[in-house]
Amino acid sequence: MIVLSVIPLGVVGAAIALWVTGNSLSFVAIIGLIALAGIEVKNTILLVDFTNQLRMQGKPLEAAIREAGEVRFLPIVLTSLTAIGGLIPIAISTNPLISPLAIVLIGGLISSTLLSRIVTPVVYKLIPPSVNTTA
Repeated sequence: MIVLSVIPLGVVGAAIALWVTGNSLSFVAIIGLIALAGIEVKNTILLVDFTNQLRMQGKPLEAAIREAGEVRFLPIVLTSLTAIGGLIPIAISTNPLISPLAIVLIGGLISSTLLSRIVTPVVYKLIPPSVNTTA
């Protein structure tokens, strides 16, 4: 539930990016949404898994959430920025077949990277998974 909570955050950014660029929700854009969901889930798993590891080491819930957010922030942002940088040439190309895919990914990565840094810790705190601290 925690990991899947970030998918709507990317869809909002993708829809706004399509609207701003004047593109429609085509088949290729929907493929971009599927790829976007995979990237978002991977980034959130990094954060949630590290938070769980810290809790298994005996850290309190809030301290584990705070430390995981600080430690994993830079790797997640750099992953998103690298993907965005690689997609920019495709997005500005005049190819109507592939350009919407890149636009969806760029818009979704920007919004999900920014918003998930707030939403994921809040959802984690509201519904914390049980962890085995006897490891």
